[in-house]
Amino acid sequence: MVSRIFAVAVVTVCLGVPALAEDALPDAAGGRYTFNTTADGVVRLDAKTGEVALCSPRSVGWACQAAPEDRSAFESEIARLRGENAALKQSLLDHGLPLPSGTLPEPPGASAHDHDNDITIHLPDNADIDRAVAYVDRLWRNFVDAVARAQRQMLNKS
Repeated sequence: MVSRIFAVAVVTVCLGVPALAEDALPDAAGGRYTFNTTADGVVRLDAKTGEVALCSPRSVGWACQAAPEDRSAFESEIARLRGENAALKQSLLDHGLPLPSGTLPEPPGASAHDHDNDITIHLPDNADIDRAVAYVDRLWRNFVDAVARAQRQMLNKS
């Protein structure tokens, strides 16, 4: 009789645990993950990588799918924030105020676009082009003279 009551109690507890588990959020893995409930399940934010996943209950456990992201929107926001940060640093320096500790000033000539991995090409002016043409002309004449000398040497040996 006691074992039967014990068995009924165990079954009751086991059947009640899944109902409690559905209301509780998953373990946050030591603070790495942040969870927010939604109408369809849970949104999981990975604080280490920044990845967002939409998690929902399935017939067996939970399933998470990575949320779609717009990388170009992130990149443009990063560029905007870098530019704003540089402007704020310059504003502090222009007003004679020190930058916060651990903050380095922007290098001279740096701009928001320098951080976008853009390449700036400085085109040569006419004087640079004239010097390049004169250099190639000297190289060509030296090459032609060397070929002519080699031909003469070959003719003299025969």
